[in-house]
Amino acid sequence: MLELKNISFEVNDKEDKKEILKDVTVKIDDRFIAITGPNGGGKSTLAKIIAGIERPTRGSILLDGVDITEKNITERARLGISYAFQQPVRFKGITVKDVITLAAGKHICTKEACTYLSEVGLCAKDYIDREVNESLSGGELKRIEIAMTIARGTKLTVFDEPEAGIDLWSFQNLIKVFEKLYKSVKGSVIIISHQERILNVAEKIILVSKGRIQEYDDKNKILPKLLNPAKGGCKFYKGDAYHG
Repeated sequence: MLELKNISFEVNDKEDKKEILKDVTVKIDDRFIAITGPNGGGKSTLAKIIAGIERPTRGSILLDGVDITEKNITERARLGISYAFQQPVRFKGITVKDVITLAAGKHICTKEACTYLSEVGLCAKDYIDREVNESLSGGELKRIEIAMTIARGTKLTVFDEPEAGIDLWSFQNLIKVFEKLYKSVKGSVIIISHQERILNVAEKIILVSKGRIQEYDDKNKILPKLLNPAKGGCKFYKGDAYHG
């Protein structure tokens, strides 16, 4: 279980301090959670604080009851927290099998590495020996990154807007991967997203706005309000993307 206690985060904005997150307290013990909200509301900052990329100005973070507030991203990775960036890193000279092996943290045979690729809908024989470089599309990179996550078997994985920078075809395939991941995942997955179809895969939705958690509930209670602002929902949501 992940627990955030009174988390605040400030940055220097010219001569003043700007508070991005304000006294956020939440317990996350669900299997598949989506964090959503208007642009600039603090959702990506919250994800980076969970991963250890940013340190909170105030407050504490606990993983299974252990305080990890002062631990960096590498130390948190060892404890079982993974973070997938909006734009996955490319590695010239390193093959897909290499990165999956590194993610697993042990030697794995080609057959096992191919199994992880098959899990994310990639034809293993076409990808296993390819370099993780510019020859791969954004959608391919993101599916390889998910294969790495499966290989690691982490307690908690955070995806920061996985739909960013990919075309419609890749997005449709990405949705299928997340649907499959939802059925097979052993740990917890947190996805930062604007997209209705991704939000619809989640069990629970956390709505973040103005640096605070406004709601945290079952998707069937929150998503209809996001889709119907005239009925008391959020005005920043329209169709498959946010405007705000």
